[in-house]
Amino acid sequence: MILIGIILILLAFLGVPLFALFGAAALALFLSLPEGTWASPAIDMFGIGFAEQPSLITIPLFTFAGYLLAESGMPRRLVALSRAWLGWMPGSLAVVCLIASAFFTTFTGGSGITIVAVGGLLLPAMLSEKYPEKFTLGLVTTGGSLGILFPPSVPLILYGIIANLSMDKLMVAGLVPGTLVVLVLAVYGAAVGLKSNYVKVPFVWKDARQTLWIIKWELLIPVVLLGGFGSGILRLHEAAVLTALYVLFLEIVVYKDISIRKDLPRVVIESMTLVGAILTIMACAVGFTGWLIQAEVPQKLLEVMQSMISSQFLFLLVLNIFLVIVGMLMEIFAAIVVAVPLVLPLARAYGLDPYHFAIIFLLNLEIAYLMPPLGINLFISSIRFGRPVTSLYGSVMSFIAVLFATLMLVSYVPIISTWLPSKVQSDEPTAGMDEPSGAPSDNLDDKDFGLTGEDLDKLNVDAGVDAGAADAATPDAAAPAAAEEPKPLTKAEKAKAAAEARKAAALEKKEAAKAKREAAKEAARIKREEAKAKRDAAKAAKTKPAAEEEPAEQ
Repeated sequence: MILIGIILILLAFLGVPLFALFGAAALALFLSLPEGTWASPAIDMFGIGFAEQPSLITIPLFTFAGYLLAESGMPRRLVALSRAWLGWMPGSLAVVCLIASAFFTTFTGGSGITIVAVGGLLLPAMLSEKYPEKFTLGLVTTGGSLGILFPPSVPLILYGIIANLSMDKLMVAGLVPGTLVVLVLAVYGAAVGLKSNYVKVPFVWKDARQTLWIIKWELLIPVVLLGGFGSGILRLHEAAVLTALYVLFLEIVVYKDISIRKDLPRVVIESMTLVGAILTIMACAVGFTGWLIQAEVPQKLLEVMQSMISSQFLFLLVLNIFLVIVGMLMEIFAAIVVAVPLVLPLARAYGLDPYHFAIIFLLNLEIAYLMPPLGINLFISSIRFGRPVTSLYGSVMSFIAVLFATLMLVSYVPIISTWLPSKVQSDEPTAGMDEPSGAPSDNLDDKDFGLTGEDLDKLNVDAGVDAGAADAATPDAAAPAAAEEPKPLTKAEKAKAAAEARKAAALEKKEAAKAKREAAKEAARIKREEAKAKRDAAKAAKTKPAAEEEPAEQ
């Protein structure tokens, strides 16, 4: 196993792609286990832990919507709106940059497109208004990962899939911490703006109203999403479809920023190329994660941690340092797939709320995007703005300090992350932190998907008829069963019935996946025994002639 690790490290230094490293590691490490086979990683890839997750469909849809918005004229409209409403503030352009960056990163998942689209638009404007170049470069670089705590961020969705959390609750868990991060950075930007000779834009109601009217349809996107999640009208996959179709209609028909012939094919290719890279890395990383769980690495790590760290305070400190290092060394999607199953048992053992831990995890990765020397945003900004990577180290250090201070606040004040999830009534089954990547939390099984109130009432009537037929077997129960008519279900009873159906479907799928794994293990065991029997037979065949020759010579 040590030799495997050395070979993989050498391959990484030679530039082998991340998905190939994960795939090779999964195969080699599974084969090193007594029960491992060549097919072992595929069991996890194509099972309920990854390929059968219904929430996966949301990743290409939200990514496509984000690319459409970035390629349209929305960055200019959003900047104009922010300038008209916030231009009177000190550091107004810095605040505009933060708000616009958070909005775009929410849809693009910190892929770097925010730095290209928003940063490329605002960097020249800020420099022309005498903002310090070092501060401006640090600001646009920081903005590239600022919105991953807001729904429907792709890293947020992916975390929910891997950790098996309720998507309804997870989507709102990052609202308060994410807003806090933006506000703290805005205060810092305003303080810097006071020292620079910024151009103050007076508030003019006519201009403010006009810019708001122009962008009104695009501003409805987060309103509809959050309203749909909060009211329970939209589930995550439904929100993804609605967002993609709505943005496509807006940019092609309403604003006419995207040409069907010239722009749309290019946007589709670029966005799906990113999605393909994400899913490839995720699939290979899931196989590697399967080995970690089967080899009981989290349990062994927990034993070591508990022998060294006794308090939750110290555990959080060590955890934050560890996650920043992981985020620097690994791409964010791979970091989530690999690290979440590894550290979830530790967080559970130290009594952390699952949604609180989710925000801590993602906020650390947000900081890791900026962390010298390997933060990915540093390299994207270096390419986009033509600056040496090393010159950006000093630009981001003050922003990293501000983000670390916010991280400490979020880490040690759990209510910041847990207040909104506690207000959401979700009927989705969730294994919380006990069974990551177990039963899917947003199940689309035919047993409950698409059932309306009338459908549930009909099911209730059918159930009542069946119950009446069963009770008719006993004379005492026959009369009451015939006399009572089935009552329509209340809204709460309908929600409960749907939840029970989803739980049953999730349990059924989980048992099927377990049976599949057991069958694969049994097949591997039989194969090993057959191979051993063949080897023994071959060895016996070789030793038999030698044994017959010895008496003949004597």
